[in-house]
Amino acid sequence: MRRECTEEERGLSFPCKLSVVVPCYNEEGNVSRLYDETLMVMRERGISFEVIFVDDGSTDGTMRQLEAIAGRAHSGVRVVELSRNFGKEAGIYAGLRNASGEYTVIMDGDMQQSPEVVLQMYDWLESHPEDDCVAAVQEKRREGAVISFFKRCFYSVINRAASVEFVAGASDFRMMRRNVVDAVLEVSDYYRFSKGIFSFVGFKTHYMPYEARPRGSGKTKWSFFGLIRYAIDGILGFSTAPLRITTWVGLVLSVLSFLYLVVVVVKKLIYGDPVQGYPTIVSLILLLGGLQLLALGVIGEYLGRTYMEVKHRPVYFQRRVIDSRDMKKTDSADAQSDENTEYNNRE
Repeated sequence: MRRECTEEERGLSFPCKLSVVVPCYNEEGNVSRLYDETLMVMRERGISFEVIFVDDGSTDGTMRQLEAIAGRAHSGVRVVELSRNFGKEAGIYAGLRNASGEYTVIMDGDMQQSPEVVLQMYDWLESHPEDDCVAAVQEKRREGAVISFFKRCFYSVINRAASVEFVAGASDFRMMRRNVVDAVLEVSDYYRFSKGIFSFVGFKTHYMPYEARPRGSGKTKWSFFGLIRYAIDGILGFSTAPLRITTWVGLVLSVLSFLYLVVVVVKKLIYGDPVQGYPTIVSLILLLGGLQLLALGVIGEYLGRTYMEVKHRPVYFQRRVIDSRDMKKTDSADAQSDENTEYNNRE
């Protein structure tokens, strides 16, 4: 599935300077405008680039729009159509596997991330060879107070629990050198959490503030509970803190239960006080039963992920790949064939 790099690509030269990876899901009204804007910005600067659109099982007309873009594109456009909806993380992974540029940038397909910011990232890497990656950090977020509160809580919790640092506000919108892309691709986890993977592989990263634009058309694909699930995936994927917390809670409860037992026995033997009755016993049973189920749930989450990882299932499947360069070659060959046929008829 991954396009193997030639010796030339692995050396000092690359097929293009910049690869733009755009995972898409039901972005029919945005992808064409995004491509046109990116094309205009890159042409003004004279940057050789390619765009890799990954259609993640869209149910609207996104794929038709991407086919049209590939058909009219003057620069390299590659459309990777996945066999079904595998999620944004799989879309990012598929895009990186198909990228071949010296630099690779990941953008959303909703028009909120401007190609002008991509140029700023590009200029930074060109002028700062000591940095390997530029990550965009959103300054002003267009979200409600509740979601903002939970996001702050998430970063606070995961930074205390994980062994790597998570920068608040840093998204998947980032530009990487080839060595960073190769390192990210080496992490072939089935349950992918790109923010954690970027932190895990390391490399020197510059964090660049930017302001997101309003969405071009359509609505966000992320629900509140979807974000909660995504946060849980991040915590479980890059920390064993939930298991440690479960262990400590069990230890504390065991000590408290033993002390309570000692107190009850002493009061009975010395003072003759009767043991507390039915309500106390029922309350303790319900409390301990609930904690046991919680602990089993945490352990089950880790076991379930381990079970899926050891299956070594692919992160995604490609239905087809459309490359504008191949389409141009086909058109040229057809045109040449028509010319030869016309010439032979004249003879």
